[in-house]
Amino acid sequence: MILSRSLKWIGGVLLTLTLLITVLLTLFDWNWLRGPATRMVTQKTGRTLAINGDLQVKFGWPLVRVSAADVTFANPSWAKEKQMIIADTLQFTLDLPRLIRRQIVMPELHLGHATVFLERGTGDRWNWLLDRNQKDDKARIEIVRLTIEQGKIDYDDLERETSIQAEVSTRGKGQDGVAADGVSFTAKGQYVGLPLKASGSGGPALALRQDSTPYPLKIDASIGRTVLQAEGSITDLTKFSAIDMRLAIRGDSLAQLFPLLGIALPETRAYSSSGHLTHSAQRWTYEAFSGRIGKSDIAGNVQVDVGGKRPYLHGEVLSQLLDFADLGPLIGAKQGSAGKPATSQSGTGQGATIPKTTGRHVLPELPFHTERWDSVDADLKFSAKTIHRAKELPIDNLVTRLQLRDSVLTLDPLDFGVAGGNLAGTVSLNGRADPIQAHIKVRVRKMLISELFPTFDRNKTSIGQVNGEIDLAGQGNAVSGMLANADGKVALVIAGGKISRLMMESVGLHLWEMLQLKVTGDQIIGIRCGVADFNVKNGVMTTNTLVLDTDVTHIGGTGTIDLGKETLDLILTPETKKTSPVALRGPIHIRGSLGKPDVSVDTAQVATRSLGAIALGVVNPLLSLLALVETGPGIDSDCGRLIREAQAPAQGAVQQHSKISKPAKQ
Repeated sequence: MILSRSLKWIGGVLLTLTLLITVLLTLFDWNWLRGPATRMVTQKTGRTLAINGDLQVKFGWPLVRVSAADVTFANPSWAKEKQMIIADTLQFTLDLPRLIRRQIVMPELHLGHATVFLERGTGDRWNWLLDRNQKDDKARIEIVRLTIEQGKIDYDDLERETSIQAEVSTRGKGQDGVAADGVSFTAKGQYVGLPLKASGSGGPALALRQDSTPYPLKIDASIGRTVLQAEGSITDLTKFSAIDMRLAIRGDSLAQLFPLLGIALPETRAYSSSGHLTHSAQRWTYEAFSGRIGKSDIAGNVQVDVGGKRPYLHGEVLSQLLDFADLGPLIGAKQGSAGKPATSQSGTGQGATIPKTTGRHVLPELPFHTERWDSVDADLKFSAKTIHRAKELPIDNLVTRLQLRDSVLTLDPLDFGVAGGNLAGTVSLNGRADPIQAHIKVRVRKMLISELFPTFDRNKTSIGQVNGEIDLAGQGNAVSGMLANADGKVALVIAGGKISRLMMESVGLHLWEMLQLKVTGDQIIGIRCGVADFNVKNGVMTTNTLVLDTDVTHIGGTGTIDLGKETLDLILTPETKKTSPVALRGPIHIRGSLGKPDVSVDTAQVATRSLGAIALGVVNPLLSLLALVETGPGIDSDCGRLIREAQAPAQGAVQQHSKISKPAKQ
């Protein structure tokens, strides 16, 4: 009985105390705490907190709700603006259990009619860090959800050329006047030196520290010459721990994305693309995308892994129809038409003037930006099923694998169809060296003459083939520079086929036959063999062998092609196999620039070299090129017969020359 009475008495006392404390807290004027609270904050941070309006507190567990009016919080002395926060109203909840452990956590923070100035200073200082030096990342208030009603947020980062001014407004209100429906925003300024404009909308509160709840977001933005639209969700706006969005993007060149992504992408023509962008852990994925670069379509899937030494870009890109002209910017080719300058965006937001295209310069001259190659490693597969033929070039079925490792770029394999055959090989560019060390090795196989010269009547043209090899090594920061000092070889062989007789009679200057063919019509004659074999030294191509042997004419040639100066200096000497009553038998000179060669006839000289004499000079080179002659089982080639026919008179000429050279015995 006594115990029961004691318990009732203790319970009554506790209830009375609780009611008394509740009454006191209700009647307590919390404004008395404004002075102590602001002095404590100033002492800890070195920055002034001022609460000029009412301060109210509503106790609860585990959260306590605080509201204040007319609040300002100062910036550190180095900041551009005097105040960091100016707010008509400020409402927040405090996590009491975390506060007991000396951790300031605000599950909710609402700012009404507020202006917030955020700034990153020199020496990695951030004004939102609350230690006296603004460098301790732990000295911050952890905010989980933030709402701003009719607010402004400015952000400045002088070192990164970034200054953004944003206006935020809410749509609808919930309990206590806090935004409930959602938020809309507009922004302007510059980002990494590029002009910025943006607008969009999001959920009712910015989910700053929510690792599991996606925050809905829709945004339209232009950064420099890049325009993007995105809609989806982002989890944890402070870390972007997860992203799931539909993205549409367009711009003048993929290279312009370098300031935004920090990843080197090639110069391209204007592009547009849309796809599904996701991010989780250390991987970004842009999947099921489609779009265009220039007039070419693109589609595929790419991923970027960011956990290694540098980002690793890998995936596969497919083009159903590739416009061959769109490949020009990738190798530094000029984009403007002859005599007209064009502009290329190099990722700096400024147009770089491309040198005018003239008749003299035809090789790509724009430099590669190798200083960016160490920003990414890459392994991309690219294929194009159909290629739009610039100037009727018979090219199709491009397949390549692009790899970038430690600033060394390789295309291996590089394979595409040309004129019914194919070119296959490798290209290597070592961007670690200055200038770039380049090596290209390509094998030409089974290109059809009927495809190379589509104006011929295909019913009369055989399937003669062109085979060859190109093996060049040079150094330079543009294709023109690499070729200007290249060493190596270029060799092409034609084994069989047909060609215009009028063309051959014209080369031989057989006026009578030319007149006959003009009256009776052109004829198709056989090609026995054709060889173009050059040795390349320091950018100069020197003929080892230059010969075209047909049923009616044998043409030999000597001379050079200077890739550095982009000039030609060749002499063709035609030899007729049939007597012509009217013929001007003189060497043909091909001089001038690669873009605008000049052809002239030296009528003052009479050709003195016979077929046997020319064969003497080409026997050994032809023997070395036999591997390039494609023949079927049991089928001999005209090139093989030409070599055998040339051997006998050539050996006889050598023996005769040897006899003449020996001194007579005394």
